[in-house]
Amino acid sequence: MTEDWRATNLANWESRVPLHTGPDGYDLAGFDDPAHLSDVVRYDLPRLGRLDGLDVVHLQCHIGTDTVSLARLGAKSVTGIDFSPSALAAARQLAKGAATFVESDVYDAVGDFDLVYTGIGAICWLPDIRRWADTVAGLLRPGGRLFMREGHPVLWAMCDPRPDGLLVLEYPYFETDGVVFVEHDSYAGSGTLDSPTLVHFNHGLGEIFTALTAAGLIVTALEEHREVPWNPLGEAMIPSSEHPGEFVLAEGRDRIPLTYTLQAVKPATAGTGNPSPLR
Repeated sequence: MTEDWRATNLANWESRVPLHTGPDGYDLAGFDDPAHLSDVVRYDLPRLGRLDGLDVVHLQCHIGTDTVSLARLGAKSVTGIDFSPSALAAARQLAKGAATFVESDVYDAVGDFDLVYTGIGAICWLPDIRRWADTVAGLLRPGGRLFMREGHPVLWAMCDPRPDGLLVLEYPYFETDGVVFVEHDSYAGSGTLDSPTLVHFNHGLGEIFTALTAAGLIVTALEEHREVPWNPLGEAMIPSSEHPGEFVLAEGRDRIPLTYTLQAVKPATAGTGNPSPLR
């Protein structure tokens, strides 16, 4: 692993903020409608459900579009955590007091919450999934829940779009020391990144599952999806007709999973054991 992975990734995300908050970046104007939800949270809603009366923390919240959307589902309080000062400044401006934002590395996050929410493109920036799972467990109250939808490790292992259109596994599926990429543009907005270098870490589903159970959580649901909320594979993908803001394979969409939703709970009482996690 590159020793400066954190500094490299922080610089990369700081340079994304002007693009994402620009006129052709994230749909920030849509939040002027108090009923508006981000496409990501709207996709999650059937599985996530209402959050009435819950204290919620959103890890790696970026500019807060999903964080504000969570607050609009009835949560008692919502806290967004991110390591990018520029992203948090944009998030506070968007939220207008609807959520609290804290500058922190994920691994250093502390608090006492009913729900830990983490979304697309989050854990791929973290080198150690076991340490992440321990953090999640520490943030949850007894009986609390983890909800995550994330890019599938199979997708993260895919090569960039090829001229022949083939879908090829090129990068590690399992957790490694990280892979360095140089990407001059971002997934949203137009312009060139001032800091285009990033370090990416993949984590296999088994590694994630094992890390969560080792941290004392019980996995209650795992569902793989054919949709992903950006276009990672170029001409091989088309917009989803069923889910706004999502993309699917243009042909043979049952070939590979693109995202997954995982839910887990922290046992309400100590000493409950660790029964079969999927039940």
